[in-house]
Amino acid sequence: MVFLQLFLNGLQLGAIYALTAVGFSLIFGSTKIFHVAHGSAFAISGYIYWWLASQLDVAWPVATLAAVLAAAAFGLLMERFIYRPIQRHEASFFTVFIAAFGVSLVIQNLIGSVAGRGMETVTTPLSRSVEIMDGLFVAPISAISIGVAILVFTALSYFLGRTHVGIAMRALSENPDLVRVFGLDPGRVAQWAFVIGSAVVVPGAIFTAMTAGLNPAIGTHVMLVSLAATIVGGIGSVRGAACGGMLLGLAENLAYWKLDPQWSEAVTFVVLFAFIIFRPSGFFGTPTAAR
Repeated sequence: MVFLQLFLNGLQLGAIYALTAVGFSLIFGSTKIFHVAHGSAFAISGYIYWWLASQLDVAWPVATLAAVLAAAAFGLLMERFIYRPIQRHEASFFTVFIAAFGVSLVIQNLIGSVAGRGMETVTTPLSRSVEIMDGLFVAPISAISIGVAILVFTALSYFLGRTHVGIAMRALSENPDLVRVFGLDPGRVAQWAFVIGSAVVVPGAIFTAMTAGLNPAIGTHVMLVSLAATIVGGIGSVRGAACGGMLLGLAENLAYWKLDPQWSEAVTFVVLFAFIIFRPSGFFGTPTAAR
């Protein structure tokens, strides 16, 4: 029964990891920009929701919309005022990394100064576990988070496969000229990638606020998990990032079955290293031969 309990908890955590990883994979796959500040969008949206829903008692739909707008605006501003000027001067990957890392540190400290350094949670009846079997407890938020993740992935798959902007985002990383064939501006398509990729993290941020809680440094953890899930799933594959996030969430929770709690997060990187060694292309990545 303990294994089943950990498995169900892992599904919820995996859904949250999958949502954050998909956003990072979408941005990186479309623009080839290593968006280190992706975790900051998670932190900003989570704290916006917490402040509105918990401190100001605003209705959850309004708080959710505000969180989505905040995350999307952050992604758009990063592309417009950080990445685009750097790319215009043909700066190196390292310059982009340092700039994004610096922004993430600023965001982390701003959140800590405004909201405090402790853990913050949103109290909701949905987080209260209900015993569905002898010794097996499930909170309604678990089923909701998995359902929302499936809904988001389905909508995102339809968008990427059936709309002009979605197809252009997929083509952008391979050949920007293909984007112009659709009558779209590559720069505008990149902005869409940042807006959508940042907005996708919002459900995961809200569910985290309702369960594990938020702290100013949570963006760093989110970024590491997103990167690991993207590698495990296959670079540039949104479907792979979703599967990778789910796998890492399950692995992290199932580690409690046999290992001490301090080893749970380390299991994430054990899985990552295993994929790097034995399947570097990930679940759905395309293997490349060395020359």
